[in-house]
Amino acid sequence: MIRLLQGDCLTMLKEVAPASVDLVLCDPPYSSGGTHAGDRKASTTAKYTDRDYDGAAKLPAFSGDSMDQRSFTAFMRWVCSELRQKTREGGILEIFVDWRNLPAMTDAVQMAGWVWRGVLVWDKGVSRNQPGRFRNDCEFVVWCSNGDLPIDWKAAKGSKAMPGVYHVPGVPPKQRVHQTEKPVELLRALIQICPRGGGP
Repeated sequence: MIRLLQGDCLTMLKEVAPASVDLVLCDPPYSSGGTHAGDRKASTTAKYTDRDYDGAAKLPAFSGDSMDQRSFTAFMRWVCSELRQKTREGGILEIFVDWRNLPAMTDAVQMAGWVWRGVLVWDKGVSRNQPGRFRNDCEFVVWCSNGDLPIDWKAAKGSKAMPGVYHVPGVPPKQRVHQTEKPVELLRALIQICPRGGGP
């Protein structure tokens, strides 16, 4: 069964039964957008869009994206702890983040009791041009399990591991309904780790 809840995550989680979730795919505000603490305080429109060519600049800015790294780590630990209470044993958490807060996110999920399994790479193939520097083409997905995640080698015979890198173009800015919208193709690929019909 698929049930869509819309609202503040910590408020809406109260409606979810404990240990009832097989997979959490989460895209929180990254609280980044710059290389210095002061850069984080700018609006998401200034940080993530460009009015000269970017149709996403017309979309509403969103809140929750101006925490310093220590606050971000503490907040995500709180959220991830609540998510773990709602997730069954062996359930999966996949959570988006960018390079600036990747270390904070991996700390937060472990502090919340998840078993950190790795980092997936979303290669968007585009980034803001910064001549003479390496491109920041990628965002990341930290993935974890709620406890053990044994492999049933008999059942898995002949099947292959899923990719660790996804080459999926981002949603074109002029087609977005959210400033940092993720492509459906990528989300569809990421939920493949959850068996059809859920877990045991």
